[in-house]
Amino acid sequence: MNIQLIKGEFSSNDAIELIAQMIHIKIKYHENKINNLSNEEDLKTRETKIKQLQKELYELRKMINSKTDSVNVEAIIKVE
Repeated sequence: MNIQLIKGEFSSNDAIELIAQMIHIKIKYHENKINNLSNEEDLKTRETKIKQLQKELYELRKMINSKTDSVNVEAIIKVE
């Protein structure tokens, strides 16, 4: 099953805001899991994922800000 979350053309600012909010939700998810973990390995894995998401958001902002006024964004959740 696929769920179409986002599909369309957005201004650069709107695209960044929308994607940033989605990434922050994912980061919050990992932070909540970290608060309930006692396993050091799982903790490090989640911290690494958070850092990767932050890095990807930074790179995305740079890329979108270097483009024109609008960008196409598509986000699909695929559940198998």
